[in-house]
Parts: sequence; C-alpha cells; structure tokens
Amino acid sequence: MPLCAGQPFPRRAIRVKETVGSVQFAAMKTVHIKSFGCQMNVYDGQRMADLLSEQGYSETPTPEGADLILLNTCHIRARAVQKVYTELGKLRDLKTSRKAAGQDTRIVVAGCVAQAEGAEIQRRQPAVDLVVGPQAYHRLPALLEEARRRRVVDTDLPVDDKFGHLPAPKPAAIAARGLSAFVTVQEGCDKFCAFCVVPYTRGAEFSRPVVQVLAEIERLARAGVQDVTLIGQNVNAYHGEGPDGGAWSLARLAGAVGGIEGVRRIRYTTSHPRDMGEDLIAAHRDLPQLMPFLHLPVQAGSDRILTAMNRGHSAEDYRRLVARIRAARPDIALSSDFIVGFPGESEAEFEETIALVDEIGFASSYSFAYSPRPGTPAAERKDQLAPEIVSARLHRLQARIEHHRQAFNHAMVGRVVEVLLERAGRHPGQLAGRTPWLQAVQIEGGAHRIGECVPVRIERAGSNSLFGRSLRAGDLAA
Repeated sequence: MPLCAGQPFPRRAIRVKETVGSVQFAAMKTVHIKSFGCQMNVYDGQRMADLLSEQGYSETPTPEGADLILLNTCHIRARAVQKVYTELGKLRDLKTSRKAAGQDTRIVVAGCVAQAEGAEIQRRQPAVDLVVGPQAYHRLPALLEEARRRRVVDTDLPVDDKFGHLPAPKPAAIAARGLSAFVTVQEGCDKFCAFCVVPYTRGAEFSRPVVQVLAEIERLARAGVQDVTLIGQNVNAYHGEGPDGGAWSLARLAGAVGGIEGVRRIRYTTSHPRDMGEDLIAAHRDLPQLMPFLHLPVQAGSDRILTAMNRGHSAEDYRRLVARIRAARPDIALSSDFIVGFPGESEAEFEETIALVDEIGFASSYSFAYSPRPGTPAAERKDQLAPEIVSARLHRLQARIEHHRQAFNHAMVGRVVEVLLERAGRHPGQLAGRTPWLQAVQIEGGAHRIGECVPVRIERAGSNSLFGRSLRAGDLAA
C-alpha cells in the first residue's frame, strides 16, 4: 500500500471574536483540506487541521464555503499530479465566483507536488496563494500571514524537527476521527529506487524521538484510539533516539507502544525488505498487539528488473524473508506493491512477477502501471514500454491479485475472529469493524457497542466485506 487518498474530516465550528469600533461580532473562519495519496498525507492533513484550529479555523467538508482551501498532494505517479492541476482549475473558478460575491478565498498547495513543482504550480495556476512542502507545513500560520502580501513558495527542507512545533490535537478532534489512527514515526528514504521520487520530495531518512512518539500515542489512547498504525516512507528503517540515548529499532518502539494502556492493535507501513530485521520478525511472534498483517512491497518478480529498479534484493531474497516471517507468525497475511511495465521489462520477466504473486498468495496488493517521474533515473531510460502493453499486463496482474484476495477472504468463512467494532454500518442495526488482517466486517448490533472487540463467526464473504455474527452472549444479535 503506497504511503492513499484521505477525505477531509468535518470539525465543530470555532467562533472567533472580532471587534470593529465598539461593535463586537462573531466571525467564523473555515478551511477545507483534501489529501491525496498515502497514509502519511492523511496524517499530515490532520496535523495541519490541528495547527489551523489553533488559528481559529474549523474544517468544512466541501470547498464551496471555505475561506481557506488546502490541497495536500501526492507526486508518486503522473496521474496523481494531473489530478492536482485539474482540481486547481476548478478551485480557480470557485475563487473567482466567491470574489464576485465579496468573499475572500485563499488556496494553498501542500505536500509532495508542492515540494517538487513549487514554482511551476504558481506559473500554471495564478490563483494559488501559497505553496508549502511537506517538511515546512509547521510554519503554515506565518506563511499564510506572509501570503496576504505576496504569493509564497516554501519548499525548504529545514533541519529542525517540524513535529516539535506542532500543537497536540484536541481530544474532541481525536475522537471525531475514530478508533484508528496513523502516527508518523519516520520520514524520507535513503534507498533511491530508480522509479521513486520520495528521496527528492521527502528528503533523507529521519526518525522521530521515542519519547515524542509515545507521548502522541498516549494522547490518542486517552481519547479512545485503540488501533495505531506507525507510518513512514521506510518505516522499518526507524532508528529514533530513545530515552536511554541510544537508537531504538521499530521493534523496540512497537514493544513500548504495546505497553500503552488502551492500545489493542499495532500495525506499521510501509516497509522495505532490506530493513526487515530479525528483532522485528520476532516481534510478530512475541508482541500480542502487533497484528498478523504485513505490507512488504517487492515491486517485481524478476531479478533483472529488481536490479534495474535498484531495489537491493532479489526475488529469492524476498521468498526467504517471507519464509522466516511465516515461521515466526504462521497466521500472518502479506500484502505488497507491484509496478508493471518498468522500462525494458520483457513478457517473460512480467510472467516472473505473476509467478511470485501465485507463489506467495498475497492477501491483498496494490499494482500500478509504471509512471516516469521527472528527475528519477528510470525516467531517462530509452526503453520505455508502449502504454497498451503496460495496460494489458496491469489488467492481467490485477486479475491474479484479486483471485488471491478473494481466496483469502473466503477462507475466513466458518472461522471465529476478533473484530474491533469501529462505527455504525451502512444499514440500520448494523456495525462495521475490522479483523486483525484489516478485512472489513459487518455484523448486527447496537451503536453502544462501538469500541468493543468481539468474537465473530464469519458466515459469508462479499466482494469487499465479510459478514458475521457475534458469539458474545447477550450483548449483540445472536
């Protein structure tokens, strides 16, 4: 699952007192935040919302009534970038119509497209007031003030830790976001895969200090969060400074998170096979809160293509790693990322990827057509594949991935699994939750049971959800 799209979270309105002469009245500033791309962008969008809340802004789910519109962008593929420029065209027209009605609107572009194309954004779309990169958004209030006087681009990669400058989210905001939460513990990447822009948009690997991470998760747990996902572009390369002054691994951090009262479930994403240490494999065996689901991208099944991608591992390395992980935690489910149509990929090499998918039997996976990203080594290659070849291969791969996903889900029928009930379902009297393997489950029950973890017998598997019945006597429909 590449580190994908988030939705804006509606927030309770915050009224700000303004005084004109001797007359005092209540004004309300609103912000619409739309995040594209990875889980880290969802997290960053929430932290920007927390930051703007301190400035008197409340979130609104649509841009039409917003005084401030913030696009938190993704640069991982060309289509994601095109979506941003398309969105900006619509927002330009909205800004013009609001101005005609006497309403001021400011537009901010944040995230990885901002980092990579700051000046180009301002050239192509004059309606944008502020462009701010993902490592500088903690300066958002000051930058917005500066943007009142002139258009601003801030894509510096500062040496200071932005997380130390961000306000803690309010308990009400945490509760509104649900029982699950992402927590960024690591940013950036030093791997420099030939297809990837992350090292250029997010910078070098940086790990947050252990004390800072644990304090954030403790706040989340006190506000009701039970399921925590530790995120990073290369999260299992985590090496944050511990309270003892030494560098802690992700396994050691996860162990400390498991000691926080209220945290039932721990996950992490996205991992690199080269950083999957033995202590992290052992944590899947020994740490009860660490869920039996691991997103471990391989990208391709051909050794020649993996070398060309600069992945630093072979297909056989990956197979052996999976075998060690499964030996430690036999019930673990795996997901992965795949890139189809990397420059020079032959039909036989593509078939090696299909064979790896069939051999491993991934519970789910994300697959994408190769997208040349400016500034990456792969984009300069002359052996780019024809789009129709790439499209046909992607369709074939996705069919195999879906076959294995459905097989994994249908294998749950008849089993009893623990389901964390997270919210009301789509229909009256229905509750929605997730299994330890991230599968969506629907059961019958009252909303007062949200937040409980209950044993559920899975009775059938739909195309995207499992359906079951609680086995806890007397509290849910039997």
